[in-house]
Amino acid sequence: MMRHLSDSLFLPLIVIQLLGTVTSQVNPGVCRYALGMSSRQISDEDISASSQWSESTAARYGRLDGEEGDGAWCPEITGEPDHLKEFLQIDLRSLHFITLVGTQGRHAGGMGNEFAQMYKIKYSRDGSRWISWRNRQGKQVIEGNRNTYDIALRDMQPPIIARLVRFMPVIDHSMNVCMRVELYGCEWLDGLVSYNAPAGQQMNLPAYPVYLNDSVYDGAVIYSMTEGLGQLTDGVCGEDDFTLSHVHNGWPGYDYVGWNNDSFPGGSVEIMFEFDRIRNFTSMKVHCNNMFSRHVKAFQQVVCHFRSDSDWETTPLAFSPVEDEKNPSARFITVKLANHMASAIKCQFYFADAWMLFSEITFQSDTAMYNTTPPSTPKPEDDPTHKVDDSNTRILIGCLVAIIFILVAIIVIILWRQVWQKMLEKASRRILDDELTASLSIQSETFSYNHTSNRPGTAGEQESNSTYERIFPLGPDYQEPSRLICKLPEFPQNSEEPASAASAASKSTTQTVVQDGAPHYAEADIVNLQGVTGGNTYAIPAVTMDLLSGKDVVVEEFPRKLLTFKEKLGEGQFGEVHLCEAEGMQEFINEDYLFDVPEGQPVLVAVKMLRSDANKNARNDFLKEIKIMSRLKDPNIIRLLAVCIYSDPLCMITEYMENGDLNQFLSRHEPEGQLALLSNASTVSFGDLCYMATQIASGMKYLSSLNFVHRDLATRNCLVGKNYTIKIADFGMSRNLYSGDYYRIQGRAVLPIRWMSWESILLGKFTTASDVWAYAVTLWEILNFCKEQPYSQLTDEQVIENTGEFFRDQKRQIYLPQPVLCPDSLYKIMLNCWRRNAKERPSFQELHRALLDLQP
Repeated sequence: MMRHLSDSLFLPLIVIQLLGTVTSQVNPGVCRYALGMSSRQISDEDISASSQWSESTAARYGRLDGEEGDGAWCPEITGEPDHLKEFLQIDLRSLHFITLVGTQGRHAGGMGNEFAQMYKIKYSRDGSRWISWRNRQGKQVIEGNRNTYDIALRDMQPPIIARLVRFMPVIDHSMNVCMRVELYGCEWLDGLVSYNAPAGQQMNLPAYPVYLNDSVYDGAVIYSMTEGLGQLTDGVCGEDDFTLSHVHNGWPGYDYVGWNNDSFPGGSVEIMFEFDRIRNFTSMKVHCNNMFSRHVKAFQQVVCHFRSDSDWETTPLAFSPVEDEKNPSARFITVKLANHMASAIKCQFYFADAWMLFSEITFQSDTAMYNTTPPSTPKPEDDPTHKVDDSNTRILIGCLVAIIFILVAIIVIILWRQVWQKMLEKASRRILDDELTASLSIQSETFSYNHTSNRPGTAGEQESNSTYERIFPLGPDYQEPSRLICKLPEFPQNSEEPASAASAASKSTTQTVVQDGAPHYAEADIVNLQGVTGGNTYAIPAVTMDLLSGKDVVVEEFPRKLLTFKEKLGEGQFGEVHLCEAEGMQEFINEDYLFDVPEGQPVLVAVKMLRSDANKNARNDFLKEIKIMSRLKDPNIIRLLAVCIYSDPLCMITEYMENGDLNQFLSRHEPEGQLALLSNASTVSFGDLCYMATQIASGMKYLSSLNFVHRDLATRNCLVGKNYTIKIADFGMSRNLYSGDYYRIQGRAVLPIRWMSWESILLGKFTTASDVWAYAVTLWEILNFCKEQPYSQLTDEQVIENTGEFFRDQKRQIYLPQPVLCPDSLYKIMLNCWRRNAKERPSFQELHRALLDLQP
């Protein structure tokens, strides 16, 4: 029902967005409209190419989803190897903010067999200066298509601001290439074509440096930035704490461009903005950081000069915002520009403290009526009709208002129908609720699944409790009582509040015997280790807990003074994780552990530290985790080395691998091949990828043999050492770097839904079989070199909806696609791990054996 409602709301929201863009900055999450290749709004005359194979593969046939001519644009085949001179060019006739591109190969009704596996993009704002697009990590090459028919959508991070765009296929002569393309975005209403400013500087904090440079600036950067656009126009506003970043893989300070007062004798930073034509400016919005505890404040005053033709106006405009020393939040400051006519604006921003940090600057203006000629391009056929017509604008606004009123009436009718339908559904829903005998206990505004399953299980598939809101309610689509009874767990009629890890451990261990005689642990017999980060890292049957923790702790107390802080890896509800160097660690561990570090050299370790104000339950859980971790001895599991528990704060010291986590490690590398040679990038072979995946399967085989359920298996939770050694850890949830991988439910529960099985999301069931599901997603990450988040084209809500398709089992669920490097045999293994029936998924023992067989 909500999905139908959201569909009905979508169009008026677009209309409202169109009316509001003049007064708000560009939102990359909304600015994603097709710009006209598929719909033919872009005319044939605005599509050109460097060459063509034949008249039937000319540039005009390079439209996404088009099948005219021979089905695509195909460049002429030349004898030059590895060249990047061929291109398909699109003229958008005006500046646009481009956030997404799509490509296809030549399908031609099944007759085509040509597509571009890789390509680059160049763009221009004026037709004379061409810029090579690079992602936020500095890489130019974009992954293209895997077949001739699927559309490959790729986010432009950072976005492109351009009038002309060129798609340049990477041709290596292993196959012919053809392309069909589309651009997605919206019109660039700011009209800004460049800003010139001093280069951003580095802030040296006691713990680490903060880089405040404009890392995506597309102009020249030496001592100053000239003739380009960058992070001040990418649509991403910085956090209140400038050391954090909205951008995946962004370093401290990434979202901001900043300057230090000591470097500017005049006490101000000058930024000059140049526009596509003379405009009537109403305001400028500057997003500033105001973290005064770090000596960062918004600007004290700004003085702006305006140039309409060749001369600057003699009377500048000055504006002073109200100084705020109470609220450290970042904010937009609006500067009224009083309808000045200009094609360039030069502003001096005066310091209010030691540092001044900006993340976005946007302009609101109306185009001047007497200067409407579009900028020149290399094409002679400029559109003479591209002019501002005030009467047409008024007619358009009137039509849009009328459409809004009509749509509001439609929405009212839809809502009335849905309310009536909801009343009819209540009676049938009561039948379902009675048959399920489900009762939900409310705790901290979340729904707690506290149940004993009536389905048989094995010792290696022990269930665990999960306390979070039912995020995918059983709506009308699921009202099939006879079918649901055999799929949903039976809830006890008198549900109690879920036991904490401490109380669960103290309960006696009992087993419930189901009809087929297979043992199954009751929910009270599952111990959830809370963990320092606030997430349930492991779920362990109480019988295993008793067996492992009944002995004395065999780890030594380590002197805190021998720990040297290096970096804060992450934090959670109950504590923090720090990267440290430990001196003399070799003397404090068992003889069976071998360090790959010369004696006398400090050892890199991770220190999980409990907050001194943590409650009693958290302290008990922390000590239980120490007992359990002290018993885990496997070459592919991070090992507990020592503890600091004689005084607060409580600490456990674990291994840390020199190459960091697997996600970051692989994202810095490329697969072996011609492309890596072109970019001179570090490579990892397919055999090494298989070797790493085999080690993860081995470590999980060990955990599953102890009935441990990890719950958060992913590349971010695997650490890399020398010679591609892999060890499984649990730091991912606590790291801000990976906050985008977790979905927050009603403010408390944080779930890695893109790695979770359908039954974990919908039913709160975490088993070894759900870890197997996550392992296949982890394998998918590895084979894609962690360049893409799983289901990257789906929103979090769409990922959850997709789990509903697994529940319905009507063959409409979406699977992760087969990676380019993945052989069919390995992808079949991954699909087996994603089977709907958890019992049909392979065990980690079987996965480990299969991966060993695949190694070269």
